[in-house]
Parts: sequence; structure tokens; C-alpha cells
Amino acid sequence: MKPIQVGLLGIGTVGSGTYNVLTRNQEEIQRRAGRGIEVTMVADLDTERARQVVGPQVKVVADAREVIANPDIDVVVELIGGYGVAKTLVLEAIAAGKHVVTANKALLAVHGSEIFKAADDKGVIVAFEAAVAGGIPIIKALREGLTANRIQWIAGIINGTTNFILSEMRERGLDFDVVLKEAQRLGYAEADPTFDIEGVDAAHKATLMSAIAFGIPVQFDKAYVEGITKLAATDIKYAEQLGYRIKLLGITKRREGEGVELRVHPTLVPAKRLIANVEGPMNAVVVNGDAVGTTLYYGKGAGSEPTASAVIADLVDVTRLATSEAHHRVPHLAFRQGQMHDMGVLPMDDVVTGYYLRLRVADEAGVLARVATTLADAGISVDALLQREADEVGGEGSTQTDLIILTHDAREGAMNAAQAKLQALPSVLAPIVRIRKEELN
Repeated sequence: MKPIQVGLLGIGTVGSGTYNVLTRNQEEIQRRAGRGIEVTMVADLDTERARQVVGPQVKVVADAREVIANPDIDVVVELIGGYGVAKTLVLEAIAAGKHVVTANKALLAVHGSEIFKAADDKGVIVAFEAAVAGGIPIIKALREGLTANRIQWIAGIINGTTNFILSEMRERGLDFDVVLKEAQRLGYAEADPTFDIEGVDAAHKATLMSAIAFGIPVQFDKAYVEGITKLAATDIKYAEQLGYRIKLLGITKRREGEGVELRVHPTLVPAKRLIANVEGPMNAVVVNGDAVGTTLYYGKGAGSEPTASAVIADLVDVTRLATSEAHHRVPHLAFRQGQMHDMGVLPMDDVVTGYYLRLRVADEAGVLARVATTLADAGISVDALLQREADEVGGEGSTQTDLIILTHDAREGAMNAAQAKLQALPSVLAPIVRIRKEELN
């Protein structure tokens, strides 16, 4: 049978990894796919570098539209990234009747509904395993492996840069700015790390997982996004003393009769949970389903060959399914178009979670009672409390101390109101630090 012919748009880190793994494992991949998969054309603005990667046997061009226009190309692999030209090229490839494989989570999180509809109308596949958690096959697990389940919630470490930074802050007791510079020096963080450290990259991925898990439209604009830039080593240390670790989590939950939570933010997680012990640049996703219970998916979330592993898995799927009837294929977002429901993404005020509070207070009688009363009046109960000795916080003779409180679950709106009242107390001497907490039971 004639091999599937692939055109790569972009031959950077992931593109070169895809070409190298396809070439190295060609025989094994063909045995699994049932026919050969060959990269026969590459588009990259740096044509000289591209030729050095793929050699003379592959046609290299500077214009991606030449790949799309080539009638011999069966699958277009988009590895350019971003929202702009990538969207145009993907839609043009679909219009030309090409199947598409992409690692572009930003594109799909923002424009996924339009792209998937265009693909359905044309009867082609858009595969995107590599868009979430690199080499971890979480999309396939959610869309196929867990299809019998009513998924209740997902919580994931889905950005390796931030996990590396938080791991280093915990292990070395350093503040964020210091570790960020180290992460950039080691190549874990980009020169402009904004999308990573502000939580945007993780929110793109959480948006896609949420859509697949709950059969809702892709709606990145409704996600709550908070990064790690304001985290202090002090809070990581206090969390550890209370039996927790702080991770940047992408979280989505089903709230029966109310809607879906979709949020990314630093989160206290019990240290005994497996996900709390995921360190360095690694990724992990926990999924809770009603039948299977809680499952964990762990591995490398980025890098040339781990991401290439997911790209090639998609190519194998496309190869197997390309000749099948479109309505017999697994839907892009697990649910068929007519079965998607917009349950609504809940506003942050309606989110329910626990909280870590750190209050810098005057070291005087009655402070703890006033704080506890304020929380109780808001219907918020205290789960644990840690009070530091004044000399530990401000040195010998200090008249200030830190009060650290863990609460039971409460609505965000109630916590906002309670925090405002706490901040107004004369004995609270600095802005209150608040971090959300998830038990992940």
C-alpha cells in the first residue's frame, strides 16, 4: 500500500524530533500503522537549516502554501505555533481536504470550535495529542480510554517551566526571581517566559481537556488564569510545614446543576498525593471518573522527541482512519457535534475550594480570636492553624508575627468578602497572602 505522505510546516525543535523519530523507528511504526508514513515535504523560512535536518531526499520550501497545494500530501503537520498565520494555514489545509496534526494548544484553545467545525464539514481529521502534556497521551485517555466514565474533575501539572521553578524554590528556599533566571540559563524557560509563568500556557491546555472531559465548547476566554510570579519562598516553606506542596495546577470540575469550573492558579496539594511529588520539568495529570476512580498520567511534557512521540501517534491514527467513514471516527472533542452541551463556565466567585491565608499581624492578645470570628461570620471554617514566634519572623524583640490558616472548602465570593474584612483589622499589618488549596480526594 502506498505510504501516507506528510508535509511538515516548521522544522524546529518538535519538527526535527518528529522527522528523526519517524526515520529511526520507521519499520516499527509501519508495522503498527499498516502502511508507511513518510515526510516528503517541509516548509520552513530557514531552508538551509531545514535541508541539514532532512537531507536531500525531502523537498524543502520556504512557503507553507506550497505544501498545502501539493496534491500528493495527505497530512499537514502544523508546528509553527501561535494564533496568526498558523490558523490561516490550518484552515487552508482543511479546505484543501488535508488531514491536520498540530501541537498548537494556543490555536486550538482560542479557535478550536471554528477549526473543528471546518474539519467536520470537510470530513477530515484534526489530531492534537501533542498540544497537551507533550509525550503523555492524555488526550487519547480522556477521549477514548475513559469514554465509559462520567468524568468528575481533572487536575494537572501541565507546564514544565513553572513546575521546575516551584521545585527549585522549595528545595533551595529561593525566591521566584532568582529561580526564573536559573531556569532561563538552563533552557527550561524562554527569554520571554510570560505565557508560562503567568499560567496562560497551562490554561490553553486545561481548556482543551475540559472540553473533551465534559463535552462543552472550547472557551479559553472564560478560564480563570493566575501565574506564579507573586509566590514567595516563605509560603512554600509554611505550606511544607503544614503537609502541603504548592503546584501550578490546571483544574476543571463538573458541578452538577451549576456548570463547570475552569481555572489555573498556584494550589496547595497534600504532600502525600502522587502529583505533589512531581518535580522538575515533568508533567502529570490526575483524572477522576465515576467508574474508574482516580487515575494519574505522568511523563515529559515538552521536548523534541517526547512531543514528537505524540505527533507520530496522531499520524498513525490518521493513517489508520483516513479511509474510514467520517462519522465512524472518534470525534475531535469526544462528543459528536449535536451532543455538545454548553454547561457554562462558572465565574470565579462561585468556585468552591479551600484556602491558605498568611497574615502578618501584631503580636498581641486577641488577634487570633478576631481573625477566627471574622472567618466564622463569613461561614468559613478553619482546618489548620500555624502561628510563628515573633522572633522567628522579625528577629529578637519583634512585635509582629505570621499567622497561617488553612480553611475548609468555601465559595470564592465568601472568601473575598472575609479577606476584605480581615485586611481592615488594625492588627493586620501587611497585605494578606492567599493561595487556593485542593485535597484531590
